[in-house]
Amino acid sequence: MENFFAVMLTVVFLSNLQANDFGYPKPQRLDQQEDYFGTTVTDSYRWMETNDTPELTAWINAENQLTNQYFDSIPFRERLRKRLTEVVNYPKYSLPWNRAGRRFFFKNDGLQNQSVLYVLDILDTLNAKPRVLLDPNQLSKDGTVSLQQAVVSKDGKYLAYSLARSGSDWNEINVLKIDSGEKLPDQLDWVKFSGIAWHGDGFYYSRYDAPPEAERLTAKNENHKIFFHQLGTEQKDDLLIREDRQHPLRNRGATTDKEQRYLFVHENESTYGNTLEFKNLTQPDAAFQTMVSDFYSEQEVVAVLGDTFYLLTDRNASNKRLVAVDPSKPQPEHWIDIIPESESLLQSVNCIGGKFVVTYLKDAAHVVYVYDVTGKKIREMELPTLGIAGFSGDKDETEFFQSFTSYLYPTVIYRCRIDTGERTELFPSGIDFKPELYVTERVWYENSAGKKVPVFLTYKKGILRNGNNPVLLYGYGGFNISVSPAFSPYRLPFLEQGGIFAHAVLRGGGEYGEDWHQSGTKLQKQNVFDDFAAAAEFLIKEQYTSPKKLAIQGGSNGGLLVGASVTQRPELFKAAVSQVGVLDMLRYHKFTIGWAWATDYGTSEESKEMFEYLFRYSPLHNIKSGTEYPAILVTTSDHDDRVVPAHSFKFTAEMQAKSTSKNPAYIRIETKAGHGAGKPISKRIDESADVWAFIMDQLGMKW
Repeated sequence: MENFFAVMLTVVFLSNLQANDFGYPKPQRLDQQEDYFGTTVTDSYRWMETNDTPELTAWINAENQLTNQYFDSIPFRERLRKRLTEVVNYPKYSLPWNRAGRRFFFKNDGLQNQSVLYVLDILDTLNAKPRVLLDPNQLSKDGTVSLQQAVVSKDGKYLAYSLARSGSDWNEINVLKIDSGEKLPDQLDWVKFSGIAWHGDGFYYSRYDAPPEAERLTAKNENHKIFFHQLGTEQKDDLLIREDRQHPLRNRGATTDKEQRYLFVHENESTYGNTLEFKNLTQPDAAFQTMVSDFYSEQEVVAVLGDTFYLLTDRNASNKRLVAVDPSKPQPEHWIDIIPESESLLQSVNCIGGKFVVTYLKDAAHVVYVYDVTGKKIREMELPTLGIAGFSGDKDETEFFQSFTSYLYPTVIYRCRIDTGERTELFPSGIDFKPELYVTERVWYENSAGKKVPVFLTYKKGILRNGNNPVLLYGYGGFNISVSPAFSPYRLPFLEQGGIFAHAVLRGGGEYGEDWHQSGTKLQKQNVFDDFAAAAEFLIKEQYTSPKKLAIQGGSNGGLLVGASVTQRPELFKAAVSQVGVLDMLRYHKFTIGWAWATDYGTSEESKEMFEYLFRYSPLHNIKSGTEYPAILVTTSDHDDRVVPAHSFKFTAEMQAKSTSKNPAYIRIETKAGHGAGKPISKRIDESADVWAFIMDQLGMKW
């Protein structure tokens, strides 16, 4: 009887379509109400927060069918997919790293769904050939099992690696012997937000208790614990290192130094700020000692040299500094500046060959210097153009590796020497693209606070500033994350067809240090949306484009940015793409790891003032009937357990129910995928083809 009822309900549901030009499905509105400090808020689609119900499945199927009909109607969609496949099909390499006389690196031949881990067993030999150590493509037919971490033991005997399935944040850790490739029986489940820190024939890792199976993609993640796993034992016998039942909404992780003399444990309550403790592992009965006990700053252990710790911290330094710490008096008042704070953000430090390779973020692009251990600057490492660099090296070796990328510069890998500065390019890409026909420029717009900040523009040479160019404006603006110049082959067809890609630096990010981040959080979050609007107005004023030729895009926190921009300034844009976005600001903290975002957002429950502020900009709650909204494409995935898909479901249903716009509102719901990490290349190409087809079609572009 239950099955019969479910089938009939689904049939009735699918047959109940809105009588409008777009034929949107019309889901049931339950209008559940909730009181927030005396204000009654109606939540019409609360039922969409429960996965796998017949009603939700029917709505998803109907929405995907409608969206696919639209995509199929775009005449150049298949040519776009074909061109994307061509430009993605080139060899891609990771930064190599050395361990115990071996070299490891990832490579993707071009269209492999997942990159393959290789090992070179003999260094300094021209004829040595790497061998495949682990190929994730063999773990699933559709490429939806991805390799998240790969960490080699100190002696080079073992590889511990974590796998994610269908894009979920849940991981499992496995171990194999590097000599033979034999997989050991060790398997650790329910791992999430965890590193792998080797110590002898075992390692430290973090996990949660197993959630109820029906809620594994939605249940709030609580009571994070650190364990030590000894190889050859079962997970149930792992040694509990740290938990805190009195503070269930804290995450914690562990790292060890290269010599494995010290264990470092950090805790955090949110996406910013961490405590830091350490323990001397050479002394079995040693107790943990505290370096930082609060969450008001961030600390990262860069290296242990002799008996000195080197930390990168923003404590009392918004733009960060490198400090030396004496383990006998590790509190902040005893820290000694090695590289003091400067006007540019000190983004990262690598200890290589007894020196420090220091990367600054200057106006959202990298500048790199080499310092000695006393803080004396030795030289600058010149970079090819505006872009970002990465480094891999060992504190005891003079050879290291550098990566570099920019908007028009596919990632290149260099072999370098720390003592001489010598640099040799490795692994040419051979991509089917002519970057010399294009240009990237860093121009300056005035944000809503009157500060001149960068917007990066990439386009084909010869474009005229006549107000008629199709432009995609991208932004993020949150969580102290810096979005800097980086290459993506998925943008190339848009550039080839005459589009301009614009990336705006916004408050809330990390481009100008912690003060810049804080100026876009909580009761100042509106600054982020105002900055984005100011960037759009600049592009229009300077005749790069016009509202009828301007599209916006953002993902995750950037999806919130797009949702808020659409509901606040719909007249500025012709099209908008919100990907895996945070769109219900009153309930985001009730799912999975959402509670950790409260230091950026605040919550609707903490105070009347905070509720009212969130309610004023929450995209879901600010969709108004009779408003001419731009064309909207929302994308999400069924296994997204970072930003649960209910955000996108509810926003789309509300927009479709209220909008009288002549522009459509569609949703694209991916299966067997998550928030984005580990998504197979085949799915990335399909999604990119659809997203760019939508943008180009709505902006009136022809192939």
